[in-house]
Amino acid sequence: MAGSHDLAFDPWDPEFLADPYPAYAELRARGRVIRYEPTDQWLVPHHADVSALLRDRRLGRTYQHRFTHEEFGRTAPPAEQEPFHTLNDHGMLDLEPPDHTRIRRLVSKAFTPRTVERLKPYVHGLANELVGRLVEAGGGDLLTDVAEPLPVAVIAEMLGIPEADRGPLRPWSAAICGMYELNPPKDTAARAVRASVEFSDYLRQLIAERRKEPGEDLISGLIAAHDEGDRLTEQEMISTAVLLLNAGHEATVNATVNGWYALFRNPGRLADLRADHSLVPSAVEELMRYDTPLQLFERWVLDDIEIDGTTIPRGAEIAMLFGSANHDPEVFRDPGRLDLTREDNPHISFSAGIHYCIGAPLARIELAASMTALLERAPTLTLTAEPPRKPHFVIRGLENLPVELR
Repeated sequence: MAGSHDLAFDPWDPEFLADPYPAYAELRARGRVIRYEPTDQWLVPHHADVSALLRDRRLGRTYQHRFTHEEFGRTAPPAEQEPFHTLNDHGMLDLEPPDHTRIRRLVSKAFTPRTVERLKPYVHGLANELVGRLVEAGGGDLLTDVAEPLPVAVIAEMLGIPEADRGPLRPWSAAICGMYELNPPKDTAARAVRASVEFSDYLRQLIAERRKEPGEDLISGLIAAHDEGDRLTEQEMISTAVLLLNAGHEATVNATVNGWYALFRNPGRLADLRADHSLVPSAVEELMRYDTPLQLFERWVLDDIEIDGTTIPRGAEIAMLFGSANHDPEVFRDPGRLDLTREDNPHISFSAGIHYCIGAPLARIELAASMTALLERAPTLTLTAEPPRKPHFVIRGLENLPVELR
């Protein structure tokens, strides 16, 4: 075990944010678990440990199914943040069994391979339409023109959110996701609370409408499940819808732009891909490994665990470094190299264990659809300027990605 003094790991430093991978290598060399004082967490940088801990039931996304805040040695969140925590704490990402199991079982009905397969023509049609507009304009911002509208529309379509109501979805989502960063400041929390209230109010109204007139959408499906056996409370329905929207597009948007930025910086690899579109499926996996949109995932220690001779006590928080695990040379040969033909690629960008991303099959379809459309219809796409990175660490992405057709 090592301490956090003199570490290159600094999630608030712009240089680290621009390229955290050298700092991860240093962390892995330091040991299997490193105490990090600024966030009061234990950092876990190795693939084998992250993979095992994601499946370890002695850890939890929450502790409130077993302990009060006081018993766990934590303080309750400030009262003014209550709307955010009510929304967040009733979604399956932050629940543990038995509630997690019950909600996931109901939601997974919407993500069966058959349902996801049925969405394919819609996803491909929309990707082509968005890329077509970008081509007509001769270029634009790949983030706002293609990466963002595609997954937002797909998840909104699944949930049954009318097209006219979709404008605020992305800003609400971005505001709420600000709370997942390390030590979020007060103004971030205030924005997240406001978005939580507005989003919840909107969904409460939509649920009331779907109760009267059910459709074929996911919200109608959740209501039916709820009314059949009272298995989902209204709050759980609201939290589930918000989680699906946030997770369903934050990750896909960032995976798209991080991926294309990586390709532009590796022109040889991009040329290979343009010459052989059959590489798209393995390219999607490799780009998600190479610069993953979710760099860190937290878990509470519910019962003491030991890592490499260090006891991590109940009440502590573990920060699993997905970005580091995905670059662990013990698992990935030459991890700093972008290899679109990498066959053995057990990246953990979709997590693992009971919290494995329920939308992974849909995300893969979306990423492949936009990539294929761009390769086919915009073969001369070029980066026009260095894109600024968002000043966030946990959810890694770009502010924009300016492109043109040469």
